[in-house]
Amino acid sequence: MKKWIFRSIAGLLLIFALYMGLVLAVGTWKEYKAPNTEAMATLHASGRATVSDSVISLAIWNLGYGGLGAESDFFYESSSLVSGGKMIRAPRPLVNKNIDGMEQFMRQTQADFFLFQEVDRASRRSYFADILDSVRQQRPDFYAGYATNYRVQRVPVPILEPWRAYGAVESGLATLARYQPVSSTRYQLPGHFSWPTRIFSLDRCAAVHRFKTSASGKELVVINVHNSAYDDGSLKQQQMDFLRDLFLREYEKGNYVIAGGDWNQCPPYFQFDGFMPGQSGSYQQENIPDDFLPAQWQWIYDPTQPTNRKVSEPFVPGETFVTLIDFFLVSPNIQVLTVKALPQGFAFSDHQPVWMEVSLQ
Repeated sequence: MKKWIFRSIAGLLLIFALYMGLVLAVGTWKEYKAPNTEAMATLHASGRATVSDSVISLAIWNLGYGGLGAESDFFYESSSLVSGGKMIRAPRPLVNKNIDGMEQFMRQTQADFFLFQEVDRASRRSYFADILDSVRQQRPDFYAGYATNYRVQRVPVPILEPWRAYGAVESGLATLARYQPVSSTRYQLPGHFSWPTRIFSLDRCAAVHRFKTSASGKELVVINVHNSAYDDGSLKQQQMDFLRDLFLREYEKGNYVIAGGDWNQCPPYFQFDGFMPGQSGSYQQENIPDDFLPAQWQWIYDPTQPTNRKVSEPFVPGETFVTLIDFFLVSPNIQVLTVKALPQGFAFSDHQPVWMEVSLQ
C-alpha cells in the first residue's frame, strides 16, 4: 500500500515536472521580443491633420483588462502558486459589465485624447474580447493606435493549479485621438525581470505620438506610459531614466510634451497613504523623486480622489486601501487649466480615470 502511494505521488510529480518543463521550453521559444522602436499599429485614421485649437483635453485610464472591477479579488496579489479561492479571472458577466462601463465612459466623456493601459485584444482572462475595438467604436472618427506590451501564449500561474492557468494574453496600450498623428512609435523601455519570470511578464513600453500643431515648427508629443509593477524599484528606475531623456529631448526641440498613464508610483511629494493614513498594511508605494525634472515641469493630478485600489479583496469603500498612481506630466510651455479625477467607485477597473484640460502656449 505504501509503495502504491509512493509511486502515485512520484508519478504526479513527474507529470507536473514535465508540464512545467514544456511550459518553460515553449514560453522561452515563443517569447515576445519587441524591437527597441517600431511603428505602432493604426486601427483607424482621423481626418484632422492639425491640432488647430490651443485648448485641448485628455483622459487617462488603466482599464484593468476588463477583469478587475469592484467585485474582483485577484489571486496574484497574494500568491502565484495557488488561487486560494480568489479570482484567476472574473466571471464572464462581470467582464461584460466592465466593458459596458468602458463604452459608456467613452460616450459620456468629452476629450480630444484618450490614453488607455491594460487594453486586452485576445486574452483568456477577458474571454478573448477585443476591448480596444469596443471603446474605439464609441469614437468612430478618432485615430486609434495600439502598442503591444503583453504577449504570452500561456501564463502558467497559479503554478499549482495548471488546469486553471491564466492562459494566453494579448494586451497593450491604446491611444485614441481627435487628430491624426504625424507618427506613432512604440518605444521599448529598458530593464526586464530575470528568466523565467520575464517570459511571462509584461514588456513595458511607451507609446509616443507626434501631432502637427498650428504653431510654426512645434509638434505636440503625447506619450502613453505604463511603468512596471511587482518589482523592487530597479526596473522603474531604468524606465524613468529613459523617459526623462525622452521628455527633455522633445522639449529642447521646442515641442509641447504631455505624458500620462499608470506610472505605478506616486507623484513627487504625494503621501502614498494620504487617503487612508496608517491603513496600508504591508503595502508601500514609492514616489517619483522631486528633482526628477527641472522645476518648470508640472506633475498634474487631482489630490482629492484616489486613482487605484488594491485588488486582494473586493472593493469596500473605507476599507480597501486606495492611493494615487495615475496622473499627467506637462512641459513648461503648457498651461494647465483644470484637472479632475472621475470617480466611479472602481466599478469597472481597479483604476479610475483622470481628465485634464490644457492650453498650448
